[in-house]
Amino acid sequence: MASPAAKATTPTLAPGNKLGHTLTRPQASAGFTLIELLVVVALIAIATAVASLALPNQAATQLERESARLVALFEGARAEARASGLAVRWAPLSMPGGSAADAQFRFEGLPERLAMPTRWLGDMAPAVEIVGARAVLLGPEPMIGSQRIVLRLADQALTLTTDGLGPFIINREAAQP
Repeated sequence: MASPAAKATTPTLAPGNKLGHTLTRPQASAGFTLIELLVVVALIAIATAVASLALPNQAATQLERESARLVALFEGARAEARASGLAVRWAPLSMPGGSAADAQFRFEGLPERLAMPTRWLGDMAPAVEIVGARAVLLGPEPMIGSQRIVLRLADQALTLTTDGLGPFIINREAAQP
């Protein structure tokens, strides 16, 4: 028989182990550490910055819509002018900030049956500058000459251009002040 000294046991921290002494666990603190709070504040700041950059600028969005619509109206009026042989012009009428009920621009020379729009889409009318002219010539000739229209709304500006032969395009580069 083996003597009791020959049996060796290794003490472990397993549950149910009976050690000669008890290990005490440090008391859990109630609350957050300073590092945890700083990490949370930094994450909130980053999320807020990303969200604010992702929000669209209302003036830029409205100016984009107005420009795209005006290009489509110009091309429709140009096609009608060529098809019917009519001299067609587009001219802005009112200054920005005018009443929404007032006509803000008009197409001259088109037949009344077409009933072209006379107002901008949004509540605020963009400022219109036709570079080098008082109106935009849209026909009846297929080549109408180079033209440039600058639309401004708040601190945003877009330029509509044509070389006279091709369609009007929206130039998103910064318009000259």
